[in-house]
Amino acid sequence: MSILVTRPSPDGEALVSRLRMQGLVAWSFPLIEFAPGAELTQLPALFDALQPDDLVFMVSRHAVEHAHAALTRAGRTWPASLRYFAIGRSTALALHQVSGQPVNYPRDREISEVLLQLPELQNIIGRKALILRGNGGRELLGETLTARGADVTFCECYQRCEKVYDGAQEAHRWQMRGVNTLVITSGEMLHQLFRLVPEWYRTRWLLRCKAVVVSERLATLARELGWQDIKVADNADNDALLRALL
Repeated sequence: MSILVTRPSPDGEALVSRLRMQGLVAWSFPLIEFAPGAELTQLPALFDALQPDDLVFMVSRHAVEHAHAALTRAGRTWPASLRYFAIGRSTALALHQVSGQPVNYPRDREISEVLLQLPELQNIIGRKALILRGNGGRELLGETLTARGADVTFCECYQRCEKVYDGAQEAHRWQMRGVNTLVITSGEMLHQLFRLVPEWYRTRWLLRCKAVVVSERLATLARELGWQDIKVADNADNDALLRALL
């Protein structure tokens, strides 16, 4: 097994390092990188518009890092009167470390559907909900909260930017290195990888690789694009991906 990890830095490199410690052949090939979001400067004003017990959602550690930097530059702290939620354990821990506030998160799977099952999110009529995210994504979260009666606002705290590669050159390199397993952690990156690889390599190599993904929704998308050998990790963090690969 030779594994290509497409998740961005530093998580991708960390997973590759752990795989190599297990004696596996693994390579890092990050498809995206991160930059400050277009709405980041609005964050202090968005917090000012919230009332006690309103809801703040953090979709990733990148959102935590950029939001905390913006609040620090404005001389602000994370208000203790709000209720904080995160998409998963690592994001919750990152937010707790910088804010000192309790953060609720789903214990089973790090996806919007499971987060939305939390008892605290069932009766939210009239509450404001601020979702700190990248450029797009988590539409299901916003739509469901709105349907339950919350007043939802998104704030683009960071941007995901596609890294530029020569698709034919990279496909040739990874095929020659015997890559037969792909780690893909978002639909955006799945589409990007599919587009990046020219059709000749796509049919003879890419779609013949095993795709390790982090949700059933992503598995369905992979099948629609033509992958047949698909494994779903039991979570989206590196621990779960490592279990799936081992």
